[in-house]
Amino acid sequence: MERLKQWSEFQAVMSAGSVARTPHFVLHQWQHPAKTATGSELEKAAVRFVDGVLAVGALTPKRWAKRAVARNLIRRQIHAVSREFENGLKPTAYVVRLRAPFNPQAFVSASSEVLKQTVREELQQLFRHVSAT
Repeated sequence: MERLKQWSEFQAVMSAGSVARTPHFVLHQWQHPAKTATGSELEKAAVRFVDGVLAVGALTPKRWAKRAVARNLIRRQIHAVSREFENGLKPTAYVVRLRAPFNPQAFVSASSEVLKQTVREELQQLFRHVSAT
């Protein structure tokens, strides 16, 4: 499994639309241009990802996770959970995007075990939805 690194890769995957949502996360899956584009659009579309290779990107904006400790915890959990579901996922590119903040009153510490477990459970729910289809 590879990690997405370039912003253009993230944008390409996110432009394909979302395939699963939870209260705090959205999962985007890249679609091959041949499946989504027709005619002249297909000629313009550049293939950005190698077929048969699973790639995952984690997007944790400062807007939703103010502290770097929390952003890093969430990013680590995204990559750990994606490795758990690696065999059940279609080999393409995915982006997991944080779309809402976790309640700071409920999770006082940005690196607490409670936050880690909550993030992990929600990510497992997200990946279960995609690996089942």
